[in-house]
Amino acid sequence: MGNHLKTEFETLLGEAFNAAFQNNLLSVLVEKFPNQVIFSTSFSYEDQVVTHLIKDLDVAIFTLDTGRLFEQTYETWAATKAFFKKEIKAYYPDTIELQKFVTENGPDSFYQSVEKRKACCNIRKVHPLKKALQGYSVWITGLRSEHSLNRQNMPQLEWDEDNKIIKYHPILHWTTQEVTDYVQKHQLPYNYLHKQGFASIGCAPCTRAIQEGEDFRAGRWWWEDANKKECGLHIHQ
Repeated sequence: MGNHLKTEFETLLGEAFNAAFQNNLLSVLVEKFPNQVIFSTSFSYEDQVVTHLIKDLDVAIFTLDTGRLFEQTYETWAATKAFFKKEIKAYYPDTIELQKFVTENGPDSFYQSVEKRKACCNIRKVHPLKKALQGYSVWITGLRSEHSLNRQNMPQLEWDEDNKIIKYHPILHWTTQEVTDYVQKHQLPYNYLHKQGFASIGCAPCTRAIQEGEDFRAGRWWWEDANKKECGLHIHQ
């Protein structure tokens, strides 16, 4: 399936230079891949915008519950489900794999080294993600180029070789102001941590509010090198 899908992606890429095609790409992807398009949400500002953009489209939605999320994130999850009246499937870490890791390393070993932090991310995020994407052809995300240096040159439509799936970032080039204005205009539910200085919201032990003038992702894994702040969910080729 991977090779055939990659060929279809290359065809799409050729058509994507057409402005009209680009403006309607979400609908085009749903039409070309019926029951094969899925969106991953963490209930961030960005993801609430994308959920609204796809609310009338045949797009499945899932989230990764790492077991270490903020209570405010769970509240936003419940509010989002009630607001959009759409099913949001939850994926969790493998119990045995997580039990072994925590038993051997302790509950907060991610502070000890980058290797242990990435191992924790793999168990709690990456492995469940791969299960969530199985059987789908297109993965929709809420990534934006402003999020990090690694994402500034990311194409809006790309081939994810690691997951063998077409990946589309519909609001990649939106500004933070455009995102927040959209949320306000449509009165979408949002995570109140955003109002407390939390720009990028992940697991509670690994996320803090940012200070004025700090980078968007300064609050994620703040004890690590700023150029290596990725959890492995989004690998840009």
